[in-house]
Amino acid sequence: MKTLLILSTLFFSLGGLEAFDHSGGDSFLKKYVNESGMVNYAGLKTNRAGLDAYLQTTGAVSEPTFDSWGADEQLAFLINVYNAETLQFIIDNHPVVSIKKLGGIISTPWDKKNVTLFGGQVSLNHLEHKVIRPNYAEPRIHFALVCAAKGCPPLRSEAYTAGKLEAQLENQAKVFLNQTAKNRLEENTLYLSTIFKWYGDDFKDGGRSVSEYVDPFIEGATAGKSIEWTEYDWSLNEQ
Repeated sequence: MKTLLILSTLFFSLGGLEAFDHSGGDSFLKKYVNESGMVNYAGLKTNRAGLDAYLQTTGAVSEPTFDSWGADEQLAFLINVYNAETLQFIIDNHPVVSIKKLGGIISTPWDKKNVTLFGGQVSLNHLEHKVIRPNYAEPRIHFALVCAAKGCPPLRSEAYTAGKLEAQLENQAKVFLNQTAKNRLEENTLYLSTIFKWYGDDFKDGGRSVSEYVDPFIEGATAGKSIEWTEYDWSLNEQ
């Protein structure tokens, strides 16, 4: 029995098992998100059982259980919850032209406490700014958390998992930074998404500048170039 336990622990640590099964989330993402990251919200709203069931399972995870997971497992889980809750928020209010239309008189859509996490209700803002950003030194989360707008990075048509998280985040960075309507270098000007303006400090780990951070992903040398911000498109990322 002791040998079996050791082998099981080793198998888990090598990525043979995931602490949480994201296959339910993976299924509806593959069906309703295309290769460009655009969402078939009408179809998802009509056939929402998979999304709702997935969020029931994520909402049932206790904080002690979550705390027992490794960092990659935790981060993959939180990214998936953020994206799935955003999808549910949109289909609960669909048709809508922009998520920004779903705010209140004095609050934003991201302040609504419609996210089930550890047995309680929190907002998308709480999940991003009080849970994810402070606890994970990972700027690439800004390429993975998708706010249902065309200006956002594209939504992946698969769930994030601990075993693939590094590759998935790196791919998200490459894809987003090569969307030339949002990020590009033209002569002496570096045009960047306002994501880099809003969260600039997140990309400056180790004393790097934003220009240095994006340099490996953008064609041409970004050093010494002036930065201008591209317009953020808040229209719905709908197929």
